[in-house]
Amino acid sequence: MTEIDLTVIGLGYVGMPLAKEAVGAGLRVVGLDVDPAKVDALNAGQSYIDDLSDADLEHMLANGFSATLDESVLARSNTIVICVPTPLDDDHRPDLSAVEGATKAVARNLSKGTLVVLESTTWPGTTDELARPLLETSGLKAGEDFHLAFSPERIDPGNPKFGLRNTPKVVGGYTMTCRDRATAFYGRFIEQVVPVSGTREAEMAKLLENTYRHVNIALVNEMAIFCDELGIDLWEAIEAAATKPFGFHKFLPGPGVGGHCIPVDPSYLSYTVRKLGYPFRFVELAQEINERMPSYVVARVQRLLNRHKKPVNGARVVMLGVTYKPDIADERETPALPVARALLELGAELSFADPYVKEWAVDGTQVPREEDLAEAVINADVTLLLQQHAAFDLDMVEAKAKLVLDTRGVLAEGERVERL
Repeated sequence: MTEIDLTVIGLGYVGMPLAKEAVGAGLRVVGLDVDPAKVDALNAGQSYIDDLSDADLEHMLANGFSATLDESVLARSNTIVICVPTPLDDDHRPDLSAVEGATKAVARNLSKGTLVVLESTTWPGTTDELARPLLETSGLKAGEDFHLAFSPERIDPGNPKFGLRNTPKVVGGYTMTCRDRATAFYGRFIEQVVPVSGTREAEMAKLLENTYRHVNIALVNEMAIFCDELGIDLWEAIEAAATKPFGFHKFLPGPGVGGHCIPVDPSYLSYTVRKLGYPFRFVELAQEINERMPSYVVARVQRLLNRHKKPVNGARVVMLGVTYKPDIADERETPALPVARALLELGAELSFADPYVKEWAVDGTQVPREEDLAEAVINADVTLLLQQHAAFDLDMVEAKAKLVLDTRGVLAEGERVERL
């Protein structure tokens, strides 16, 4: 049977860019997933990932890539990388069921000498305390019979400058030999690999990166609230501060945080600290502030309408951009959802415009999609700019909208335009 250089488990926004780069480096790559729709789409050359075009996928397929539901491919794999989702449950605790399921599948098919790498974001200690014991149910011992490592994903969907190849890759191994094996593997298609002393350090590095962003976004979000009351243009203040060539990194306020990393990953760190018996107050305060922003946006819409003697109930509100970041189709944890939910509860007549989203629902209720942006903003009582997609004609929005609340600071404030 044909040997496989790499099997990627989890064919989402992390797994597919990894598979693409590995194929490009000449590795024989197989993708394994539990979702038949994803497997069928990939094998048919249809990409559902923002950073992977159909042309990219056709090139991969032409160079030996295939997707499968059959876990037996793991037994023929020299390297196995687990890239499955790690969401939070309803109580904001880590849900590692997908990691456990994938790791058990690896254990059932583990061969001697295989390198197993976990890339799914999780709490420090997961690789050693959860993955290793499951893998060792195979009868093989980590560090002796197979190699085990953790390497956090650093994918930034839609980033035109930094992709998998030119973003440094942090790698920590269960043993130094495991680390060296993983470093050599990633070095075949990533420009810079950054080895660290263990899996926990690699796990912590990922959480630190996103907690840093989470806390600083919360800082400017809270400042946006009180600067509005003080009559201070925070956007201008941020731009002024950003002229300092050292000691300052620019973060911008917004309607909330979205995606998997920022709203989710710090909770893994908070969960870890709470197991020690005390709270991680910085993270929990940041979570509280950032989760407050959608309701603050709705309050600002109410205030804007009130100033023009209009109630929210019955007001026509068009939301521009419902994805979590500009110029991609990714809706994970988008703040547009809680904003829309609150506006609907207040009786607003809601519609949305987004070039990347063809259908959008809030708790099962379909929200009408606007096909003509100019017509939509002319007819709306309020235009709510949530995401500044490049496809939006912002000059037209400024000129034709009756009222605008700009949550991204990209429009000029005026009689009809307010910024968050």
